[in-house]
Amino acid sequence: MLLFAQGDPDPRMMIVIVFVVLIVMVVGVVFTVMARYFRLWIQSFLTNAGISIWDLLGMTFRKVNPAVIVRSKIMAVQAGITDESGVTSKALEAHYLAGGNVPLIIRALIAAQKAKTIQLSFREATAIDLAGRNVLEAVQTSVYPKVIDCPNRSSGRSTLDAVAKDGIQLKVKARVTVRANLQQLIGGATEETITARVGEGIVSAIGSAETHAMVLENPDMISKAVLERKLDSQTAFKIVSIDIADIDVGDNIGARLQADQAEADTRVARARAEGRRAMAVAHEQAKIASIEESRAKLVEAEAEVPKAIADAFHNGKLGIMDYYKLRNIQADTDMRTAIAQTSSPRANKG
Repeated sequence: MLLFAQGDPDPRMMIVIVFVVLIVMVVGVVFTVMARYFRLWIQSFLTNAGISIWDLLGMTFRKVNPAVIVRSKIMAVQAGITDESGVTSKALEAHYLAGGNVPLIIRALIAAQKAKTIQLSFREATAIDLAGRNVLEAVQTSVYPKVIDCPNRSSGRSTLDAVAKDGIQLKVKARVTVRANLQQLIGGATEETITARVGEGIVSAIGSAETHAMVLENPDMISKAVLERKLDSQTAFKIVSIDIADIDVGDNIGARLQADQAEADTRVARARAEGRRAMAVAHEQAKIASIEESRAKLVEAEAEVPKAIADAFHNGKLGIMDYYKLRNIQADTDMRTAIAQTSSPRANKG
């Protein structure tokens, strides 16, 4: 303020003042940046992680958490995973921006490298992570096989029920030991498919047995039959073994089915007999109707007899003596009929 109050300021002094202000601003910015990123940069520098202070500043502008990237890169470098493996700071940033879990990826790669039996690249690990699978759990399952109960406890069933050829039901509990197949983890079927396939194989193996006693004597036949079917194809797991934990004898399904079939056959026979009885009753009613029709015709014919006699008298073909003889014959016939009707009940009582 005093410089401006003394009159026209010296241009050289103004340049010096502006230069000093710029230097102060630059120093302030540098100090701020160093204060914020110095700790992360010194960690990266001391561990040869290869992340500069400008990389850290660029991460901030790209909305990437520098602490996550630096610590993940340090973990990888300390474990011997270098840029040649594809684990660069740029690749980690790209995976972070894609929504991936960067620390989990590095831990999975370290676990796979320490195991020495698992081939897992950074690209595969990131793909598995972005697919929604837990890549670290998959690596751990590859090292330490996982045991799956069959049937699954969440299904609400305690046993797998199957029937042998002799009709005896067997209740089986199995345990499937699986190892993660990292190459099939993306797009491969999950544990539910393994459980379903193993259950189907067990039911088929028991159903192929001639008797339930054969299965009880040699439960390994179930495991061998199921393993031969290659049930782990197109799944995220590889079946190591199938162990029969428990096997119990259930109901005699064959006898129950035979009893049900016999009952059904009885009902069919009764229905057929009822049909035949109905047909017989209908036939009897038809015969009765035919008899009544014949009686009606007889009555009609008897009604024509007096008319025929009258015509015979009128034409002279029948005389009075012939008529009396006819009446006598008719009376004799009626007497014999009455005698036969009175003697029939006595014969039946005797």
